[in-house]
Formats: sequence, C-alpha cells, structure tokens
Amino acid sequence: MVEYNKKLRMCDSVEINGKVTKQIVEVKYLVEDNAYRYRTIIRFLFTQYEKIKYWFYKEEIYEELKKHDVFREYTMDMCLQDLEALVRWGNIVPVQDTSRVQSIDEFKNKKFRYRLSEYTVEIERMTIKLENLFIEGASLEPTLIERLKQYIVQFDHMHGKSEKELSIWWDDLNISFKRLNQNYQDYIRNFQSMKADELLKSKEFIVYKDKFVEYLRDFIKSLQDNAHQIEKYLNHITPKMESEVILRLVNYKKSIPQIEIEVVTREQIRDNIAGVWDNIKEWFLGSKGMISESEKLLEITNDIIRKMTRYAVHLAESSRMVVNRKEEYIKIVTLFSGCKDIHEAHKLASHLFGIERSRHIKGNLTRDTESINSSIYEEKPMLLDIKPRIRAYRETFEKTVIRDNTDKKKEALEAYLEGIARDMETVNSYINEGILDFKVLPVIEKNTRKILLRWLAKALANTSKITKTEDGRRVEILNPDTRERCVLKSKDGELEMPGYVLEVRGERSEVGK
Repeated sequence: MVEYNKKLRMCDSVEINGKVTKQIVEVKYLVEDNAYRYRTIIRFLFTQYEKIKYWFYKEEIYEELKKHDVFREYTMDMCLQDLEALVRWGNIVPVQDTSRVQSIDEFKNKKFRYRLSEYTVEIERMTIKLENLFIEGASLEPTLIERLKQYIVQFDHMHGKSEKELSIWWDDLNISFKRLNQNYQDYIRNFQSMKADELLKSKEFIVYKDKFVEYLRDFIKSLQDNAHQIEKYLNHITPKMESEVILRLVNYKKSIPQIEIEVVTREQIRDNIAGVWDNIKEWFLGSKGMISESEKLLEITNDIIRKMTRYAVHLAESSRMVVNRKEEYIKIVTLFSGCKDIHEAHKLASHLFGIERSRHIKGNLTRDTESINSSIYEEKPMLLDIKPRIRAYRETFEKTVIRDNTDKKKEALEAYLEGIARDMETVNSYINEGILDFKVLPVIEKNTRKILLRWLAKALANTSKITKTEDGRRVEILNPDTRERCVLKSKDGELEMPGYVLEVRGERSEVGK
C-alpha cells in the first residue's frame, strides 16, 4: 500500500526528459513558405490513408495536384522537390520499389513509393480538428454523466471479471470521462468569449433565452442527481480495491504485444492508469481542500443563467424605453386641457407624476394587514430607535442573571424518554414473531408512522437492505423487489407504498425503555 501511494504522488509531477525538450521538425510543413503545396500533398495522402490506401508513386501525387487550378503551373520537378523536403522533415517515408525494375538504369533511378509517417498522421488529425473547432461545437449532455455513473458503479463488480473485460470497462470509463470534461470546457469557453457577450447583448438573443436556460437547467438537475451518487460510490471504494484493479489493468496492458522502438515499462503504465483514476476522483471529490470540478461546473452554469437573465431584462427594458409614446403624450395633454381649474390640474398631475421630493424609508416593517388598499393613516404607528452615527457610541446592555435550569432539563429529558418508550411499545405491538408486515397494519399514530418509515428508509439506502434501530435491533427488508402495493393509514393521512415486510431481530437495549 505504501508503494501504491508513492506511485500516486509521482503522477502529480511532470517528468522532463528528451521527448519534451526536443524539436518537432515534422510540423515544419505547416509554416514554411510553400506550405500550401506541402499541406495539399499531406492532406491528399492522409485522405487516402483514411481509406486504407497507404503507398503512392510520385506520378499519382502529381496527377492529383494538377487537378486543381492553384497548381496549374506545377511541374514534376517541383513535385520532387516538395517530396524530398517532406522526406527530410520526416513527414513521409520513401521506400524503393524494385518490383517493376527491368534494367540497371531503372534501378539506379530509384523509383520510390511514399507513405505518411505516424507523427504526420497525428499532426494532420490535429489540423483537421482545428479547422472544425468552431463548427462541431460542444454540448452539455446529461447522458454523459449518467453513463459515467454507470461505469463507476460497476467498480465493485470488476474483481470477478476477466482482465480483458476489465480493460474494456476501463477504456469505456476513460472515453466517457474525457468527453464529459472536454465538452463542458468547450461549452463554457464559448459562453465566456467576446462573441458570446455580443450575442447576449443583442435583441435577437431574447428569442433563444428560454431555450438556453431550460437546456442548462436540465444539465444542472442531472449533474446534481448523479454527482452526489458518484461521490457516494467513490468514497465507498477502498485503497485496497483500487490497487487490485490497477494491478490487473497494468498486467493486461503490459501483456498486449506492441510494435514499438521504445518499450513502455510497467511503471509508466501504472503511473498513467493511477493518474487517470486520481483525476476522476478529484473531478467529483476535490482535493487538498479545493472544491471539486463538479461543484465548479454547477457554479459556472448558475452564473451563466443569471448573466443571461440579467441581459434579457436589460434588453427588454431598453426596448420599452424606445417605444414611441406619442399617443400617450397626446392623451395626457387632452386630459389636462379638460381640467376645470388649476386645483383639478394639480390633482391630475399628482396622479400621473407622483409626489415631488418624496422620501422613501425602507426597513423590516411589520404591517397589521396585507391589504394594498389600506392607507398609512389607518395603520398603527411604529417607533424606530435611531442610532447616532458616531464612533464613540456604544449600545447599553441590560444585565441578566444566569438561571439554574437543571430541574427543568431533567424533567424535559424524562418526558422525552417516556415518549420514546411509549412509541416503541406501540411499534412492538405490531411486530408478530419478529415480522412487521405493512399490508396488515391498522390505522397507526403519527409518531409510529415516522418510526416505521425511518427504519424502512435506512434499510433501503443500504445495499444489503439491512439496518439497525435506535435500540440496537436488526431490521431487514425481506422483499425489497416487491411490486405489491398497499396503503399505510395513519391519523394524519394515508400513504400508498410497496407492501414491504420487515424482519426485526435482536434484544432491545436500554435506550427508550
């Protein structure tokens, strides 16, 4: 166990070696002066690579380039120069084709076939991803969290599976976690960009506001429901279980034959697997006193909803302010022109424009009525103590005597214990030979219903469907998967529920007796 913890700590640091510090010359074809020629050649070879065609002669490459207008003046010599540059940078691999050689001169001329190198394949995949970065978009799909929860729940059952099944489960878990992490980061990044701020401030956004809010709230609801359960399962997993699963994964990954120049050691495989598992746990549980990524995601999505709502309100108010109020002004002028005298005009002005130089006093006021038609003259006055705003002011406190309430506490405790004893006696009267059947219960008291449902809830929350009562007895649900329904009747109402049967065993302790 000490060795396993040591490996986990090593995963937190970055290893600086020759792979990290060396130059990657294979990316030169992206930035050189004739990059459009190099990139076109590489894109053609990569497209054919995806179609399981790997080898090409220079004539085939040249014919493909000549199909495009931009290569109208392209020559075979230029094509050879481009291929030599790509070979020099390690983008393509040449192999001499001796299968069609018919003379010594043809052998000396070295007719080559070309294919992409492994580095270039991955680089080209990256460029295609960058080209479609803002086209593919990102999403916050609740199904990703649900799928991740299903894989984490299966952790306990991996002990009895074969190493191959364990590896498949681990790969599926990795894919789901990567998709969830990447999708949420891309989606949040889009909302926090300058372009998103401009969209939120535009009037067209009001039409889509409700759909955005509903989409985010559905994701938040799924995250709240599933993240709590994932935390529960992760806390249930012991370090011993983790070390056993990681060891079996390392054994299987190491047993897979690989055609590689540099052999990957067991330590590297173990560090990689342990690091991924630590990241999954930290995403939901947090580490070193920091909140988890799931909690951060909840805060960010809630902030986005508040931001969207605030912008929508501002836009709505702005649109109302610019509405042409010409008809309203004409109506007001007509009303004033119809006033009999100046006194009637004053009354109309007070009704339309309110009181000038009014003062608003706000506070935690308690009214005797909730009627909006009640006048302040009809309500009782309220006296407020105004404190002086000076530094030397100190409030005076009335001295109080500390009273001895030992007897009252003792009486309250005895009354509480007597109540518990009466409730337990009532519950015991419904237990027949250690069996409590909800289907045959009569009308019961409110406290009795609370005790029975508390036992049932604690047992259902446990995977073994077994719990212990306050007085130390063992309660087990005999039919947790029953589909039979019953009605539990109590004096404060009726509850329709599954017809569970509880087995209550063991001696009662002194608690509640």
